[in-house]
Amino acid sequence: MATHIGLMDGAYFVGRGEILAWINSTLHLNLSKVEEACTGAVHCQLMDAAHPGLVPMHKVNFDAKNEYEMIQNYKVLQDVFNKLKITKHIEVNKLVKGRALDNLEFMQWLKRYCDSVNGGNIHSYNPLERREACKGAKEMNKRSAPSQNASKNASTAPKHAPHSTRRNDVHHVSSTSQSGKLSRPSSSGGASTYSEAERTAHEQQITELKLSVDSLEKERDFYFSKLRDIEILCQSPEIENLPVVEAVKRILYAMDDDASLVDAEAMISDQHQQVETLSCVSEEAEERLRVDTQKRKNIVNIDVDLAASNTLSPKQRISDASDVHCSGSLVTY
Repeated sequence: MATHIGLMDGAYFVGRGEILAWINSTLHLNLSKVEEACTGAVHCQLMDAAHPGLVPMHKVNFDAKNEYEMIQNYKVLQDVFNKLKITKHIEVNKLVKGRALDNLEFMQWLKRYCDSVNGGNIHSYNPLERREACKGAKEMNKRSAPSQNASKNASTAPKHAPHSTRRNDVHHVSSTSQSGKLSRPSSSGGASTYSEAERTAHEQQITELKLSVDSLEKERDFYFSKLRDIEILCQSPEIENLPVVEAVKRILYAMDDDASLVDAEAMISDQHQQVETLSCVSEEAEERLRVDTQKRKNIVNIDVDLAASNTLSPKQRISDASDVHCSGSLVTY
């Protein structure tokens, strides 16, 4: 059971295209983005496909547009998780925001779970029939109907083709093969429309492109894992409220056309200004404290001198005066 999947598991490296193809083929939908499933209704029906009859589909709302409506769908999903004793935490506050990374990660986990339950074999499941009890299912089924009809027509068209068409196809294939035979190089060294050198060059180019794609995918997976590690670190309770961490989160969750980088730089600059202001205020306070301390010392010294002069006896005062006299006489001498 895939209730516990590590962050470096292969499930988290499944691409968006594969996830969308799995959702659309399983539920007969026409989603173009993974974040379109942020309402939670798709998650509920995928769990219904994995465990038929366990999800109360009449409580699922495919027409959910507001957050409180989406939260109701996630409550249904959480109840199903509780029944199945699945300990996976559903981050509802992030999923309802429609962020691509959060929804992709949760959908990757859900695909891995469904594959582990039934091996991906849900051919007997009828998603349109199960969706009829849901709110907003009629509109959803109407949008998915054209693609399903088109696929059915494409699959049934060859079966009902007339014999004349087959004969024409056979004649076309035979004529094509004959023309292909004529275009091959003859034993006498005749010219060919597609030379061996060109074929070798094309194969080499295809090999290079495959290697390039493989390298790009590895690089993508590497940087995705790094971003995921940064996101987990930013969610630590000790540092998640720091301005720098908030700026990093804003950059991580930014859309393609969002100006979050500018906002993040503004947040950091504001923080620097606040720190500089606080440092200036603290320096001024320390200077004032130093001046006040010096004044107090001077006042205390003056008070001590006055108190000492007041406590001298008359004899000491006369002796002091005579000392002054003597010193004055010596000077005049």
